[in-house]
Amino acid sequence: MEDSQINRKSDWIPRPFRVLLFVVTTASSAYGGWVDPDTPKEFYQTESLFKGDTREYDLVFSDEFEQEGRTFEDGADPRWTAIDKNDCKEQLSLFPCQDASFYIIGKHSLMDYHLHPFLSKRSSNLSRPKTDTNEALHFYRPQNVQTTQGALNISTIQKSNKYKAFDEEKLQYYADSKHIQSGMVQGWNKFCMTGGIVEFNAKLPGNPDVGGLWPALWMLGNLARATYVGSSNYIWPYSYNVCDEKNRHSQQISACSKVGHYGMQPGLGRGSPEIDILEAMMGSDEKLPNTNVTRPYFSTSLQIAPGLDVNRPNLGKLPKKGYWYEGLEYGNRTQLNPFFYGVTLEHKPKQLTYQSDAISANTHIGKEHFESFHKYRMEWEPPDDDGTGGYLKWYLDDQFLYGILGKNLALTNTEIPSEPMYLIMNTAVASSWGFPIPCPEGCDCSCFKCGDPECICGLPDGFCDNFPAFFAIDYVRVYQARGEPKHELGCSTEKRPTARFIMGHKDDYINKIDGQKEPLLPVQRGGGYCQQSIDCGYPNKGECSSSNKCICFDGYIGPKCLSADGFDDYPPPQEGIKFDQMAFSPVMLLMLAFAVVVFVLFVGIAVLKRRKQAIANYDQLLDTSHIASRFDADDMARAMVQDRDLQQSQPPTYEQGSYQKGGAPNIPMGGANNNPKTVTYCMIDGRLLDDQRNTIA
Repeated sequence: MEDSQINRKSDWIPRPFRVLLFVVTTASSAYGGWVDPDTPKEFYQTESLFKGDTREYDLVFSDEFEQEGRTFEDGADPRWTAIDKNDCKEQLSLFPCQDASFYIIGKHSLMDYHLHPFLSKRSSNLSRPKTDTNEALHFYRPQNVQTTQGALNISTIQKSNKYKAFDEEKLQYYADSKHIQSGMVQGWNKFCMTGGIVEFNAKLPGNPDVGGLWPALWMLGNLARATYVGSSNYIWPYSYNVCDEKNRHSQQISACSKVGHYGMQPGLGRGSPEIDILEAMMGSDEKLPNTNVTRPYFSTSLQIAPGLDVNRPNLGKLPKKGYWYEGLEYGNRTQLNPFFYGVTLEHKPKQLTYQSDAISANTHIGKEHFESFHKYRMEWEPPDDDGTGGYLKWYLDDQFLYGILGKNLALTNTEIPSEPMYLIMNTAVASSWGFPIPCPEGCDCSCFKCGDPECICGLPDGFCDNFPAFFAIDYVRVYQARGEPKHELGCSTEKRPTARFIMGHKDDYINKIDGQKEPLLPVQRGGGYCQQSIDCGYPNKGECSSSNKCICFDGYIGPKCLSADGFDDYPPPQEGIKFDQMAFSPVMLLMLAFAVVVFVLFVGIAVLKRRKQAIANYDQLLDTSHIASRFDADDMARAMVQDRDLQQSQPPTYEQGSYQKGGAPNIPMGGANNNPKTVTYCMIDGRLLDDQRNTIA
């Protein structure tokens, strides 16, 4: 399939009739298990903004956030989870905020640069001291994410949170605190998609002229959980299906694997690529080097691995021709992002180190994007089964911004993502994002607390006046092409399973420091405290019982029944042990039948031989029937007496051997004790079996 054109079988139908036919035949089916009942029906279908794509698109997921008072703590919502944790590496093997890995972003330029939320350390050549994950100054709390006035509201406030930190030099824990509290809501392991159209309608937080806030709308492969860095090691942001010695050790699920573990397909490289729909950078609008884009701007990016490990462009400078991805598509308002080309993820031993690339573009935005809602859209076509083709295209208010085609990635043999991916919305605050760099002379730049005179010199101008800040998302809608097999729903699909891998690495997906035992709690259905039925969404969603607990009506869920239920209409089959399809081919069936026949014959022959041997042994027994026929009773008695007298004339003898063989004196019949003995003979069918006597007292 060509990157520039996607055809379908119904192209012969005139477009107006196609649209009418589509609406008539699919209006009812568009209302799926993930579609919010509050979504207006005129948005149940859409068309691609890419002229080369004439397919019809169904609404497969939506959240309008119309219900006031929804909360998103773990177990409260079927679509989203608002995390409750420090933005730190607490899941890793030995130490909560420390690992043998660290990340280098390249040569530092005297300007703001990008560092992704996953990453925990800055390069040693940077002039700011390390604080925490990606210089994160915030602590995520679920109470900072809720619905108000018909929108999802992520609030960022000044509030101190104490937490357990780890000193990487002294190798010991210590008490630390962060003074900014914010929110992240993610759909990890709940709703995932492979291919389609994602559209956010959002209003950005804070003052566009003041740096420090980092609002983001993005997607991540389900094999990694955002901010749970243990889950991303050797997984993020791989989108690579080639077996080579250089990367086989650093890619945990490599195409070099001959055996598929955790339900994975052997020989298929897997990972967790990242698609950034929006990462907004605020600040003053002075001229920036090597670009015409000024702040405020937002970045749209694809982050993948492995990346280029030689001749990499320096931050703040444009790449040399032939040393970066070429053929990328730019809209009139967008230019290459020279401030972030990816990170080097260093591990010990050295062969575990790998490079990631950020293929990114920047678009200038204005004050209106912070005062009203605007549409941020991304269209994603996965590659074909052989990894070729596919594309990503970004739009702002339906205007094209940036495009990456599958063929543009030939430089590293990476692919357009084909992993199930989930949605994330958050506001971070990081000293690496819009803060003064380099650190002003005479300033320590290790303190970031508003109100502390010693910290002011290291903060952006107006930073402390920027709180509280509110990131509002009016809706999230996801569409997929009707009848397109590459477009799938589900976090663990048949082609790209994740469930068993996550189960087998559960500790990487939980916050062990705070005692979390399971990655996600079951979504609660009712049971929340209420005083009146309106607290439970009455009359449509639920009602309040006499015991002051919410009871949910069908189709609604959550402690107070305020969320529409969500589920996959066609869930993938349960992962488990299953036979390869080859096992049921005619050749394999014939081989199996032959093996069964051979086994039955072998067992039958063995049993027959044993029976014949038993009969032969029986026939070899001493045949004394002719003796018995010549003796009458008196003759038999006389023979027994003679035999007894003969034995009495012999001295006792002892057998040598084990306890089981006797090991005790063999006292003849009628020995010194003169006790009478009875001699018995064993005969079967008139034949004497042997001439050994058994004595019975």
